[in-house]
Amino acid sequence: MAKSKNNAKKLSFISVPSQIINSISSSSLQSLLESPKKSSRTSIFTRKSTLLWFLTLFLVGFFGMFKYGFNFDTPFPQKLCSTTHQKFSLSNHHSISNLGVNLLLQKERKTLKNDHKDEFSKHEKEQVFVSHVELGAKGSIGFEKKSDFWKQPNGLGYKPCLSFSRDYRKQNEEILKDRKKYLMVVVSGGMNQQRNQIVDAVVIARILGAALVVPVLQVNVIWGDESEFGDIFDLEHFKKILENDVRVVSALPSTHIMTRPVEGRPPLHATPSWIRTRYLKRLNREGVLLLRGLDSRLSKDLPSDLQKLRCKVAFNALKFAKPIEELGNKIAERMKSKGPYLALHLRMEKDVWVRTGCLPGLSSEFDDIINNERIRRPELLTAKSNMTYHQRKMAGLCPLNAIEVTRLLKALGAPNDAKIYWAGGKPLGGKETLLPLIKEFPHFYNKEDLALPGELQPFVKKASLMAAIDYIVSEKSDVFMPSHGGNMGRAIQGQRAFIGHKKYITPNKRHMLPYFQNSSLSEEEFNRIIKKLHKDSMGQPGLRTHKNGRDVTKYPIPECMCNAMPHILNSDLHIKTKASDT
Repeated sequence: MAKSKNNAKKLSFISVPSQIINSISSSSLQSLLESPKKSSRTSIFTRKSTLLWFLTLFLVGFFGMFKYGFNFDTPFPQKLCSTTHQKFSLSNHHSISNLGVNLLLQKERKTLKNDHKDEFSKHEKEQVFVSHVELGAKGSIGFEKKSDFWKQPNGLGYKPCLSFSRDYRKQNEEILKDRKKYLMVVVSGGMNQQRNQIVDAVVIARILGAALVVPVLQVNVIWGDESEFGDIFDLEHFKKILENDVRVVSALPSTHIMTRPVEGRPPLHATPSWIRTRYLKRLNREGVLLLRGLDSRLSKDLPSDLQKLRCKVAFNALKFAKPIEELGNKIAERMKSKGPYLALHLRMEKDVWVRTGCLPGLSSEFDDIINNERIRRPELLTAKSNMTYHQRKMAGLCPLNAIEVTRLLKALGAPNDAKIYWAGGKPLGGKETLLPLIKEFPHFYNKEDLALPGELQPFVKKASLMAAIDYIVSEKSDVFMPSHGGNMGRAIQGQRAFIGHKKYITPNKRHMLPYFQNSSLSEEEFNRIIKKLHKDSMGQPGLRTHKNGRDVTKYPIPECMCNAMPHILNSDLHIKTKASDT
């Protein structure tokens, strides 16, 4: 009995509306079917009129059936939905007809009620569409889930512009022909830290009007990397790009004698006037100045021309050496061949946990390892020593662990089939530490996974060269996210803005971590909150103007990028950026 009722409902759904059927009289139908042959002209005219009348009613009934049966704002039964699903396949999902797409927007209900009163809102349609597409990703229907995760920022019209002032250009000739003054610098730290110091060394040479001797790279105390400038960067390219700004020489000429380095290092936020007052007299007297300890000492707020020079060095002059560039590009292409990809810079190495004063949260055994190392080498701790681990964590000063990165990516809408390239050194605890990420995002690769046998051999014992490969693959990704701040994250953020506003996600750790610890939140509510917290920190370029001390190589606007769009966008961007920093 129930089955017959269901069948009746299905039939009523696709049948001609009753008011139209009833309008067709049985006598008219009968007269048509039984119409005898008559010779009179009047009877022929009558039959034609009746036939025309019947056809008209039939067409009205047909279109009425179409309206009631396929109205895009009307719910439809599960049977029709299932049938529609079967017609779509992954290979042709881009050519789905408007009818098919609109059918997917309907709610699935058992009965048809209130055809015109019970319509969906636009939001409800979108929700139904998403639920159907999610089924498709699992195989119920045959097309892939559409995700906004890969959507790129528009950049609000900002483009690179490194036009120097007339006064700057006038000084070029005098500075470039000087053969009396030479600046030598020793840079330290990892590859990205050295990179920042090289940028500032060029700017200091310009301030002093001196030629720059190719920077000396100090042996890294943690990795023991003995790479030289030319091993990492293309020296000839570096010289060529800067030939109108600073004269770069490979070695100190024989007419000059190397002197001992200047004792101490520049103070924080050293200004051009401080640099000249402190060093110029000695440089003029001895002809050579040797500096070390430049890391983040030069002021971030320099005159416009010197800020442009910083960008020119960071984004144009510091190109990686050819062997690194070639392998980095190959690995990036291998990632691209799998579709759009996310580059994830994971800061989970042992030295990172030690230096930040944080704990990895793996087990008490690994926590003891970090605490003991910190006690044995207190000089490695760069975080505020008066804060407890929990205080550092809640202040957003600690790297995210694998579980936290996984939850963040899922909340931000990263699809489970997202291709992820993870950059960084070996995490404390080995690759097992990354299992929460790998479980949720199985397409998970690093350079060792993607390189062919023997390709990494020339670089394997040189941490700076390996970091350079990671930098290239990360910079070319569709989306980039670091698990913690740092020199690489800052450099890539600026470069991605400068070369075309590629999406960059800045984890809002300080505001989001309390919600990570709130187990009462549903997954839906958690995701909504996390998306809201990251609304203004997912790719749109940040301005440097409203906040002093920002690094122009991280925020190249407005000194190094110009806006051709209406000025209203500038104020709008200013407001958004300010809100995201609070």
